[in-house]
Amino acid sequence: MIRILAVLFALFLAAPAVAQQLPAGLDKANAIVIDTTKGRIVIKLRTDLAPQHAERIKLLAREGYYNNVPFHRVIEGFMAQTGDGKNFNGTGGSKYPNLPAEFSNVPYKRGIVGMARTSDPNSANSQFFIMFADGSSLNGKYTVIGEVVSGMDVVDKIKRGEPVADPDKMVKVQVASDIK
Repeated sequence: MIRILAVLFALFLAAPAVAQQLPAGLDKANAIVIDTTKGRIVIKLRTDLAPQHAERIKLLAREGYYNNVPFHRVIEGFMAQTGDGKNFNGTGGSKYPNLPAEFSNVPYKRGIVGMARTSDPNSANSQFFIMFADGSSLNGKYTVIGEVVSGMDVVDKIKRGEPVADPDKMVKVQVASDIK
């Protein structure tokens, strides 16, 4: 009996917390929860700034597109990029068409989440990046889609590289309101 209890206790400690707390006051319908190989990141989506981009992120999360997708480009002092659920290396996008730019005057600073794109301002699709530090050169040139409200310590632990050797991954991405 003691052995069984010890095994059950060990399994309990090893299992991820299913109902981890989300930040108070979070609009769960407009937030995504990213469980990574390093821990949990919660992003508040800025539907007021980029409604089409926020809807795309939620759509792809609900389809499972982002599950097991690597952080393929992670530059120290700049940003961590992910979201290529097609090729897993930064060259792919989703089955949906590219989105028109939704630029704003929100500055790129630590914790801001932006949509990745090519040189064409209207080419954002599925990939996004999280800022490690201020990046004023991006201001007004890339769509701000959100901000990290919990888990910047996790972002800071993501393995660096361009490309990243044996990269950390987004294991599961969910819209916060969908978590049961």
